[in-house]
Amino acid sequence: MNCIIVDDEPLARAEMRSLINETSKIDILGEFSNAPSALDFLKDNDVDLIFLDIEMPMVTGLQFAEMLPKRSLIIFTTAYSQYALKSYELEAVDYLLKPIDPQRLEKAINKAILYTELLSSNTIKNTVESNTADFLFIKADRRFYKISFTDIKFIEGLKDYVVIHTRQQKLITAMNLKTIHQKVSEEKFIRVSKSYVVNADYIDSFDNHNIYIEEAEIPIGEVYKADFFTKYAGGLLGAD
Repeated sequence: MNCIIVDDEPLARAEMRSLINETSKIDILGEFSNAPSALDFLKDNDVDLIFLDIEMPMVTGLQFAEMLPKRSLIIFTTAYSQYALKSYELEAVDYLLKPIDPQRLEKAINKAILYTELLSSNTIKNTVESNTADFLFIKADRRFYKISFTDIKFIEGLKDYVVIHTRQQKLITAMNLKTIHQKVSEEKFIRVSKSYVVNADYIDSFDNHNIYIEEAEIPIGEVYKADFFTKYAGGLLGAD
C-alpha cells in the first residue's frame, strides 16, 4: 500500500513522515504543500491513501477531497475538530487531530489497509439478492450467504459501496447506504449520518457527537441527531 502527504506546514509533513515510517506498513510516494501540486501528481500516479490537512491556502483539504479519484482513500489530519462531521460525509477513512497520537495513527492505517484489500478483492462482487424480516441474502462466488440482522453491528458507506460490519467479519457490496437501510429492520437499524447505519442493540455508549460500538467511533450527523435521540432514547435525553 502506498500514500502521499498533503499539508502546507513543513514541520507537520516531517512529523507525519516520521510517524508513518515507524509503522513500516505503507510506502510514501510523495509530499506536497498544497492541493494543486498533489492533484498534478495524481494524474500520473495511482495513490492508495492520502493524508490530508484541511486548512490550506488556495484549495482546502475538504475541497480537494471532492476532486479525488474514487479509488483513493483519505485520512484527514488537522488541528481543528469542527471539521470531523464534514470529513465523514466525504467518506474519509479516519479523522486525526494534531498532535497525532502514534497508536491512533496505526489504527487508522490498519483500517485503510483493510478497506484497500476489501475494495481490490473479489468480495466486491458480492450482491444483496434478497431479504426477509430477519436476514439478508448475499450472493458471492455463485453461493448465497444468509446474514442475520442480529449479527450486523453497523453498516458503513465507502465510496460506491457499503461495508457490512458483522460480529464475525466485514463484507463489502455494491449498494448505496439508503438502499441497504431499506432492506434491514427499521426498528433496530438507525441512520445516524450520511455514512453510517447502526444496530441499536450494539450501541455501548454515545454522546452528542459520537456513538461507540466496541472499538468503533461513529459520528452523529447534525440532520440525523434529533431522530437518533428520539428513536434510541425515546426522547428522554436532549441533543444539545
